[in-house]
Amino acid sequence: MTGIIEFFKNLPKKKCAKCGNAMVNEKADCYGNICDDCDYPGR
Repeated sequence: MTGIIEFFKNLPKKKCAKCGNAMVNEKADCYGNICDDCDYPGR
């Protein structure tokens, strides 16, 4: 079981598909790969 936990701990941080910046606030209920700044409808 510890092997699975270590696997998920060692995954790299997600990066935005549009701007390439690291996603600081990953959306827990979403599998998207666009950050909040790029996903903002007013831009």
